[in-house]
Amino acid sequence: MKVVIELDESLPEDELRIRCPALTDEVRALQRQLAAAGGQGVTRVVFYKEDQEFFFPLDEVLFFETEGEVVWAHTPRDAYSVKFRLYELEEFLPRQFIRVAKSTIVNTAKIYSIKRNLTSSSQVSFADTHKQVYASRHYYNALKQRILERSR
Repeated sequence: MKVVIELDESLPEDELRIRCPALTDEVRALQRQLAAAGGQGVTRVVFYKEDQEFFFPLDEVLFFETEGEVVWAHTPRDAYSVKFRLYELEEFLPRQFIRVAKSTIVNTAKIYSIKRNLTSSSQVSFADTHKQVYASRHYYNALKQRILERSR
């Protein structure tokens, strides 16, 4: 990967541009790292419930999951719909969020425990709520690694 830094005093603010022939996993990872490090470029998520729009920090979200065509953001006490698909959320959510199943992204900062099941999905529990999700075997190692990184 080639890195080029150009100084331009006429710019009103710093600008970071990624130019690539294809949106690879490596480029997406770089995008997430830059967004998390600078706090910039993170898309604002609006949460919907009935005819109301809610604006609260992503830190309050336990997990996102799909149900049919709708993506739901779950907090400890409620669920809100969002207007993004899971793959879109993955592109800009902070690093503390990780996909754990085809239909689920969790906030690793909110995980209280994982009940490991070697033959099927592992049960993920969150602090201060009854809500739970399942992490598939395919995503379990990445989830565990992210949790271990969090505790360093």
